[in-house]
Amino acid sequence: MGQPLSMDLRQRLLAAIDEGMSCRAAAVRFGVAPATAIRWQAQRRDTGSFAPKPQGGDRRSRRVEQRGADILAVWEERKDISLEELRQALIGVGLHVSVAGLHRFFVRRGMTRKKRLATLSSRTAPTS
Repeated sequence: MGQPLSMDLRQRLLAAIDEGMSCRAAAVRFGVAPATAIRWQAQRRDTGSFAPKPQGGDRRSRRVEQRGADILAVWEERKDISLEELRQALIGVGLHVSVAGLHRFFVRRGMTRKKRLATLSSRTAPTS
């Protein structure tokens, strides 16, 4: 994902618009797309600020975190359940979440979901 354009550029472009230049002409002058100048002008008009909006980040985990108790309750019933089986059980509770979303949910809690085989520890036996 690209970096937001500088506040200096935004300020100079909007100052040119305030001086009477059209958004499209100001965009050509400062080397940005016309849609960018129009969006910055609309953002300033609507919110009073022309600062860049936050980029990236996880926008959906809040919904999963709000239902964390439900997820953990289903998981506590059967700890050997796979993530796909857990996802199917959660659909019955009314929570639609992806397997990757469930994986990230458990990672945030430091809980491993990897199943381990019940194997004996390795030993070296004496040779005779």
